[in-house]
Amino acid sequence: MKFPILLPNIFNHPFTYESDLKLEIGDFVEVSFGKSKITGVVWNELEKKNNKSFKIKRIIKKLEIPKLKKKTIDFLNWFAEYNMVPKGMALKLVLLSGKPIEKLNNKFYKDFKFENNRNLVELTEEQKEVLKEINISNNKFNVHVLQGTTGSGKTLVYFEALKHILKKNFQGLIMLPEIGLTNQFEKKFIEFFGFKPAIWHSGISKKNKEIIWSGITLGIIKVVIGARSSLFLPFKNLGLIIVDEEHDQSYKQDEGVIYNARDMAVSRASFENVPINLITAVPSVETYENIKKKKYGVSKLKQRYRNASLPDYEIINLSNLKLEKQSWLSKDIIQKVKFHLEKKDQVLFFLNRRGFSPNALCNKCFETFSCPNCSINLVYHKNKNHLLCHYCGFKSSLKRNCTKEGNCDLIFSGPGVERISEEVKKNFPLKKVEIFSSDTMNKKSSKEKLEKIINNEIEILVGTQLISKGFHFPNLNCIVVVDIDLSSQGHDLRSAEKNLQLYHQLSGRAGRTGQPSTVYFQTYNSNTKLISDITNKDPEIFLEKESQIRKKNNLPPFQRFIALILTGENENNLEKEATEFKEFLEKKINGKILGPVSAPIFRLKKKYRIRLLIRGPKTIKLQTSLALIIQNYKFQSGIKLSVDVDPISFN
Repeated sequence: MKFPILLPNIFNHPFTYESDLKLEIGDFVEVSFGKSKITGVVWNELEKKNNKSFKIKRIIKKLEIPKLKKKTIDFLNWFAEYNMVPKGMALKLVLLSGKPIEKLNNKFYKDFKFENNRNLVELTEEQKEVLKEINISNNKFNVHVLQGTTGSGKTLVYFEALKHILKKNFQGLIMLPEIGLTNQFEKKFIEFFGFKPAIWHSGISKKNKEIIWSGITLGIIKVVIGARSSLFLPFKNLGLIIVDEEHDQSYKQDEGVIYNARDMAVSRASFENVPINLITAVPSVETYENIKKKKYGVSKLKQRYRNASLPDYEIINLSNLKLEKQSWLSKDIIQKVKFHLEKKDQVLFFLNRRGFSPNALCNKCFETFSCPNCSINLVYHKNKNHLLCHYCGFKSSLKRNCTKEGNCDLIFSGPGVERISEEVKKNFPLKKVEIFSSDTMNKKSSKEKLEKIINNEIEILVGTQLISKGFHFPNLNCIVVVDIDLSSQGHDLRSAEKNLQLYHQLSGRAGRTGQPSTVYFQTYNSNTKLISDITNKDPEIFLEKESQIRKKNNLPPFQRFIALILTGENENNLEKEATEFKEFLEKKINGKILGPVSAPIFRLKKKYRIRLLIRGPKTIKLQTSLALIIQNYKFQSGIKLSVDVDPISFN
């Protein structure tokens, strides 16, 4: 008998194999492909007819693994069509390094054993009301947004919701936007539930991934806390998906298979016919619009937990103050921070720039240090004493022959967190200061560092936006935004929305245990409306304005954008090819094509980049027709096309 077998590779269709085995759709099998043995899945559609005659190979064996559910297969087929990726690549997201895991010894799963013996937390009346509104008891697909002021106890509410699901023997998935959040979150989970969840992200060891993948397919592991890729785990009996910080742009996967994990989570919940909760302090414009259209339900927590008050805001206008040379902190700020430190408050200096300085240039020849692989400046990291490209990872020493004479005489323009940290240490030499960024928190020591911050052993933090995401620091009552003007620049259509979410999240780190707290904004901008907009207790005033602007200008979420990025090593060939490709598309596509234009980062990892943008109606027909058109276009050798449906970044 003939069977269609989908393989985890770049093909958009299954291959036909023969077998006398009794096989069903979703069964995992081993087959030979070329000279290799490979795992595939019996798919729900036959290989397209081909005039060439091939000898049909036989299936080697069926693997003793629970089959992939029809609901999961349907989701993967839809995912591939929506994001314009081959079905085989969608399957690869499910398979662990292309190799599923058969049942392991029971001892490997014992750490994750579900126990239902905790009920230590008493919800407030407001939280109890919201829990009723979430309405997860019907076990059917619905999207419910839980919107709450930072520190209002949203996590406790959805933990209670998850508890109801687990009691019915379902599995739950909690998605987080950042790997760095998992340690503190896991601790909170164990305190509440009394058992260990499975943690899933790129930093987990191969062995642990095998145990978790196997435990999920068998239904033994009940809860996964994971980053984007956890969405593709083959759950046996999924009952609830929770997307925490749904607005966070880290949910967008922008390399390899490009997709938005939040949007795909909503889709997977739909195919699985299970509820999904989106959790946020400030919804994304897309989610806000879906609430307005009544596609999504919404519940709001307005009180901070234990009635803690939100921080006050104070603007320090730098135009009226003279900063000392090579200084970024005003005397006013230093005095205010002293006042907080005397009260034993923890202090955070916030600047969303890694490293010491974003620009290094020579005082003699005036040449900047830029990346040889990418069209951007190298960032100076003083702690490691090297210049680094934040895009391709290129490193360089500080030594360079000057075109004038001798070696270049470097000066550094602009601050990063390392530079602010130096200035803080000069002003507060007796205080314990730590940098909190992806450079310092991705290491094994991060767990220990978090403990010290929570216990107030570290008195001053200097951090990037990583610190705004979900951490609970009980003594943090003073936040200094070093320069709000730096984050409000740029041409990203979402920059205003990003700032609203960032500063609401950031403010939410302060005053969580009821102590009075203040956020200080340093700015050169005399127009303080920006700050009052982004700190307004009702973010919907801003979201409504932003939504109207987007609607008027036919921007997402009111139109579909699809970015087509062409890359190649020869700049002239690439420009010529991009123009010809646009002409080819224009005759056939139902949508407006903008471009071609050079990408803002024109050269990345030694490849030149040119962008086209398709604007069209919000229907999957646009992707379907575009995919068929692209199939009929042959690109020059060395030129590669990447497709980004619903782009977030326009780099």
